[in-house]
Amino acid sequence: MSLENTETKTVKEELLEKDRKYVWHHMSPHNDNPTIFVSGEGSWITDVDGKRYLDGMSGLWCVNVGHGRTEIAEKAYEQMKTLAYSLPTQSNEPAIRLAEKINEWLDGEYRIFFSNSGSEANEVAFKIVRQYYHQKGESTRYKFISRHRAYHGNSMGALGATGQASRKVKYEPLGTGFVHVPPPYCYRCPFGQTLGSCAFECAQIYEEVINWEGAESVAGVILEPVITGGGMIVPPPEYLSMVRDICDKYGVMLIVDEVICGAGRSGQRFGHQNFGVKPDVVTMAKGLTSAYSPLSATAVRAEMYESFKEKEATSHFRHINTFAGNPVSCAVGLENMNILEREDLVQRSASLGEGLRKRFEVLSEHPNIGEIRYFGSACGIEMVEDRATKVPAAAEKVLRIIQLCKQKGLIIGRNGDTVPGFANVLTLAPPFVTTDSELDFIAEVLGQAFAEL
Repeated sequence: MSLENTETKTVKEELLEKDRKYVWHHMSPHNDNPTIFVSGEGSWITDVDGKRYLDGMSGLWCVNVGHGRTEIAEKAYEQMKTLAYSLPTQSNEPAIRLAEKINEWLDGEYRIFFSNSGSEANEVAFKIVRQYYHQKGESTRYKFISRHRAYHGNSMGALGATGQASRKVKYEPLGTGFVHVPPPYCYRCPFGQTLGSCAFECAQIYEEVINWEGAESVAGVILEPVITGGGMIVPPPEYLSMVRDICDKYGVMLIVDEVICGAGRSGQRFGHQNFGVKPDVVTMAKGLTSAYSPLSATAVRAEMYESFKEKEATSHFRHINTFAGNPVSCAVGLENMNILEREDLVQRSASLGEGLRKRFEVLSEHPNIGEIRYFGSACGIEMVEDRATKVPAAAEKVLRIIQLCKQKGLIIGRNGDTVPGFANVLTLAPPFVTTDSELDFIAEVLGQAFAEL
C-alpha cells in the first residue's frame, strides 16, 4: 500500500471514529460505517476513499442542477459579503426577486411566504388556510384530507398529514384534524378496479369523505401531484382535475405539495402543470435551490392573502422563522432557477424520463419487477416476489439491489419506512445534467444488479 493510501485510510478512520462519537444519522439504525462523501461534480459524488458514484437520486430528490455549480457558490459568496442576513419582518432584494420568479413559474398571482424546509412550508400552509377560514367567518373549517402513502413532512402537523404508518410509530398523537383517503394506486387499486373500466373511485372518494366529515368542517386537501417518497404512485391523467372540481364544489382549498415534483422534476416547471390545474396554495423546497442552501416557500393565492390585511389584532399571520427569506438562500434560489432556464433543464428533465423509459424496457420484464412508473425524470421500480400475485418483494431483496448498485458505483433509493410490508419500490431521480452516456450507465448497472439477484 502506498504512503498516500495509508494517509487516506488514516483520515477516514479518524473521521469514522468521530462520526460514531458525535453524529446521529437520519432515518437509519445506528450506522457505524457510513459512507463519507467529500466532493461532487455534475451527476457524480466522491467518497473519502476516492470512489465515485453516480448520484441516481440527486441527493434526496433535490440536487436538480447537479453538484459543484461554481456559479451558485459565487452568488452565495457575493451575497454573504453584501448582506448575509435580513429580518424576516422586513425585506431584501434577493427575496423580492425570487418571489417574482416563483410567480412567473407558477403562472398566477401568488404571495410567497419563505421558510427553510418542505415540512415547514406545509405547516405554514395548514396555518394559513385555517386562519383564512376563521377570517371569512367559517371557523368550523379545520380538517385537511390527505392520502395514505403520502409524505408531507416530519413536524407534528405535517407528520399528521403524512399517510405513512411507519413514520408515526412512537410519535403519536400528532397534529389533529387530518383525514386520509386511499391513493390513486392503479397497480394495486384500493377499490379493486382496473384503469379504463373504473369510475375514478380514487378521486370520487374525496366527495364522499367531505360529506362524511361534514363539508363545513373541511378546510383543505393536500396532495403531491405524484406520491413520490411513498412509492412513486402516479395517478391517472384525469385525477387531479377531478379533485380540483370537488374542492371547488365544496369551497375547500387545494394545497399542492411540490417539494419534490416542483422545480422541473416533473418535466414541467411544477408537477401540477402536467394536469392543467390551478392550486390555491403551493408548497416547494428541495429543487428550489437544488439543495445548495436551505429554503422553502409557501405560495398563496393573492385573494387569500388579502384577508390577512384586516385591522383586527389577530388578523395578520402570526408566524415567524429566524432564517426565513434569508438573502443568501434567496440569491442561491434565484441563480438556481436562472440556471434551469438558461440551460433548458426542465425540458432536459422530461427527456431524461423518456430516456429511462426506453432503457428500462428490457428490465421491466424481470420476474421480480411488477411495474415501473415515471413522472418526468423521477422513476419508481416496484419489486415483487411474483408478478402474478404481486406479493411485495421482501426487504432483503430490495436492499440487495441497492447494495449491488452502490458496489457498482450507482446510488439509488427506495420508499423506506412508509407502510409495513410495502417498502418495495426502488426510486431514481438523477440530476437534470445527467448525460445520455450516464443514463446508459444507470441502465447497465441496474440490469447487472437484477441479473445477480
